[in-house]
Amino acid sequence: MLLEFEVSKLLIIDDEPNLLYSLKKSLETDELEVITAATAEQGIAAFETHRPDAVILDVRLPDMSGLDAFNCLHQLESRIPVIIITAFSTTETAIEAMKRGAFEYLLKPVEFDELVLTVQRAIEMRQLGQAATTFSVPIDGDATAEQIVGRSPAMQEVYKAIGQVAPQDVNALILGESGTGKEMIARAILQHSRRADLPFLAINCAALPENLLESELFGHERGAFTGAEKRRVGKFEQVDGGTIFLDEIGDMTPATQAKVLRLLQDGSFERVGNNETIQVDVRVIAATNRNLLEMVKAGDFREDLYYRLSVFTIQLPPLRERVEDIPIFVEHFVKLFNQELRKQVRSIAPDAMLQLKQYSWPGNVRELQSAVKHALVRNVGEVLTLNSLPQSCRGETSTAPATGPSKLDAANLQQFVNELLSEEQPNLYQKLHNEIDRIVLPEVLSHAGGNQAQASEILGIARSTLRTKITDLGLTFEKRLRPETEHQD
Repeated sequence: MLLEFEVSKLLIIDDEPNLLYSLKKSLETDELEVITAATAEQGIAAFETHRPDAVILDVRLPDMSGLDAFNCLHQLESRIPVIIITAFSTTETAIEAMKRGAFEYLLKPVEFDELVLTVQRAIEMRQLGQAATTFSVPIDGDATAEQIVGRSPAMQEVYKAIGQVAPQDVNALILGESGTGKEMIARAILQHSRRADLPFLAINCAALPENLLESELFGHERGAFTGAEKRRVGKFEQVDGGTIFLDEIGDMTPATQAKVLRLLQDGSFERVGNNETIQVDVRVIAATNRNLLEMVKAGDFREDLYYRLSVFTIQLPPLRERVEDIPIFVEHFVKLFNQELRKQVRSIAPDAMLQLKQYSWPGNVRELQSAVKHALVRNVGEVLTLNSLPQSCRGETSTAPATGPSKLDAANLQQFVNELLSEEQPNLYQKLHNEIDRIVLPEVLSHAGGNQAQASEILGIARSTLRTKITDLGLTFEKRLRPETEHQD
């Protein structure tokens, strides 16, 4: 959805008089004022005077390199997007332009539809800086990956549960889907426990095969198995007096489950290859994304071990059930990755935030964290935009186009054909293709952002054919910027 703004300003800095004239005449509308400059010095002066919403800047200017001119503009106002254009493309120039913070890098001759779309996006990003959702606390503040985030009622219950179980020296079980942050909850329990200053170790039970997991947890003697060249002290022995976190405990094999059960019962175990009993005092916090009760019923998990582990259970809700926490997570991750990536993102566009709230997040908080980092890497400027989000979060896929009609609903297609046959309609083939075009063309044009050149390439048809189909079917697609006269390719 395009936003309605007052008259915007576009500054074009290029030393080609014909190009300046053509772009000004083609791009200028009642909604967009176009200012031109033929040198870097004139452009910088116009930039200071007019404070445009976007800039088109040529790389080669008579008095200064376009990249140097970009630096000058960036120092004056870093939040105004600059589109770099050039007829002399080199890999180094493109990389350097984007590295310095250019909004886009285009090659001459610039396709008009592509330029219109790029200018539109640049101006919208500039304007969104004022309409964006500003973060609630100073974005320059410190953030750490270990912080637990969330203020939803569901998370308030989790915090209460942490406060209840942490001081009590009992085992705890944390349940939740992958990516919900179970290890962070375990560390929070440790932090508020009486064992906070004592050893803590975490181990992923799903990451090791059975023989290695048993050795990792309980240790082994030299020669206990092939490759055991020296004695190994296991995790339980290392963490004596402290806390151990057993992640993905649902993936533990029955033999290892039996040894863990004995340790929980009386604090004793033997190293692999030794009959000597070792006594330890260890608090166990376990976690899994699996349904342990169902596994108990199926005979895949020991019932007695389940009850030993679940003295106190904390259920972590998936992200889709606490949507109100998403803005807080986004703020937190932006702060975290601003520091890491040396970015200056300070707000997020409303449509980007809406998309993040509407997405189902099958990977939960871990997926959101990855999506925000991806967005910051791609983003230009201080406003996190919708276009910077990963395709998966925007409901898009990068799969190859189908080679046949299998992607269509065969039943509906057959029904439509039968209706035409029963009505003895003429030109059945054309009517059928028209109905398909009514579905396909809007989707492809939407995917291409209204760029007919890109849409025709995706469809594999000529632009003239695409234009004819759009006209014949009465399809309309609004553009923010319109030339006063029909542009000739």
